[in-house]
Amino acid sequence: MASRLFRRGLDSLKSKELRDYLTSTHFWGPVANWGIPLAAIADMKKDPEIISGKMTLALCIYSALFMRFAWKVQPRNLLLFACHFTNETAQITQGCRLINYEYLGGKEHWDKEAEQKASK
Repeated sequence: MASRLFRRGLDSLKSKELRDYLTSTHFWGPVANWGIPLAAIADMKKDPEIISGKMTLALCIYSALFMRFAWKVQPRNLLLFACHFTNETAQITQGCRLINYEYLGGKEHWDKEAEQKASK
């Protein structure tokens, strides 16, 4: 049973369809694009002072457009869709952090925390 399952998996890895997919832009485009949401996720632990509102808005619009494209293109590119969905979520989170920091009193709270850490 397990050897048959293993053989089927190995045969699918050797298939022309998988090789064609792994050498296409439907695969490598989204793989290269994953750097954007990963960077946004990594920036969530950093000071919200570094967030650029204009860039965050631009990346939200960019990801929304490309999510639609990934859904409409035939065949559907679900890897690209997942990448841009993740980026959209990360950018909206960053946008909320920026609004909290700049307009809802987050700056004062952040400054108090920095003073407390400096006084220790």
